[in-house]
Amino acid sequence: MTSHAALIEEIDQTELADGELAFWWLGQLGFALKLGGEVVYLDAYLSDRPSRTVRPLVAAEEVTNAAVITGSHDHSDHIDRPVWPVLASASPGAVFVVPQPVLDGGLADDLGMAPERFVGLTGGSSFTRGGLRITGVAAAHERLDVDPATGLNPYLGYVVESNGCRVYHAGDTCKYEGLETHLKGWGPFDVAFLPINGRDAERLARGCIGNMTYQEAVDLAGEIAPRLVVPAHFEMFADNSQDPGAFVEYLGVKYPGVATVVPEHGRRVLLRAGP
Repeated sequence: MTSHAALIEEIDQTELADGELAFWWLGQLGFALKLGGEVVYLDAYLSDRPSRTVRPLVAAEEVTNAAVITGSHDHSDHIDRPVWPVLASASPGAVFVVPQPVLDGGLADDLGMAPERFVGLTGGSSFTRGGLRITGVAAAHERLDVDPATGLNPYLGYVVESNGCRVYHAGDTCKYEGLETHLKGWGPFDVAFLPINGRDAERLARGCIGNMTYQEAVDLAGEIAPRLVVPAHFEMFADNSQDPGAFVEYLGVKYPGVATVVPEHGRRVLLRAGP
């Protein structure tokens, strides 16, 4: 595993041509994604809690290169509340993108952060900054919930577009009617980051809200056919994981034309420009 300083240095020094991207898995559903010169931290979980089986790959104060930091929903391994004020200080130009209901619920005040540091999205709304565009995609974290007062989505995935690339970060979600059709309407994705940890009665009974099974993630990948699909949301917690090998094996049998890579913590993956 790359050291903290070396990982940030590698992100900073990675140079990309038009149509290229790089990413680093930070654990759980967290990724550092670089598109051109912009670095987006997707659901970065950096608090060093005892329940983790993988220690944080970077400390929040070391993240000085963030253009955008996303949180797909208000669970601690996706919006890491203790470290977000530290991230805001370390990357003073960074914007924090969250579901609008989370922002309406007082997130900025709770964290002691300036409201102008935040952008709230819902399914279908977008944020643009220079050449970077982020669009919300409704997510069904067990259920396709909406805020009863506003009709906005409290759980999101994100489509990130920049440098001639298009990436889908699913957030925590199950498949739901219309998701594949909506995603296919974007045209091909270069990368899709999908949770595979699944769900069951035992986990739900103790408050662990579930996601796609690895089989459902395979079917979503097969339907939208990205250039590369990346399984995630495993290994961080012993009681909420899945074997990524099962995902890879099933994908290879059912959709052999869809490329995949099982991410390794802190290891760079480069995706070169191509059709």
